[in-house]
Amino acid sequence: MAGRGRGWARLAGVRSENTPFVGGPLDGRVLPVLVGPTGHPPKWYEIPVPNDDGRPPTAHAYRREPLGYTKRLGLQRGWKYVYAPDGRERRELKWPWSKPGGGGESGGGGSGTRADTP
Repeated sequence: MAGRGRGWARLAGVRSENTPFVGGPLDGRVLPVLVGPTGHPPKWYEIPVPNDDGRPPTAHAYRREPLGYTKRLGLQRGWKYVYAPDGRERRELKWPWSKPGGGGESGGGGSGTRADTP
């Protein structure tokens, strides 16, 4: 039982991956980025840069993209972060019960009237 505890401690370690940054203020730098439980770094990486005039810091956003693929098997080589000058893309949640192109209503799926109403 004593050996079992050491194995769990090894699994709980924090892993990072050296990831290159392309464009923006971090162009050409390779920084260690923490990876999640799936072994992938986050889809977006935001870096707050302080302003000299006392305003809140400016956030520079980077989007994760594949670094490249191997020639023989087409396996992905890793990840890189590409600068997104427009900032992080906001997207709407896609619920499995909502219809495609359903607009902004709460996704009930019905017409808004009850069947027992005259």
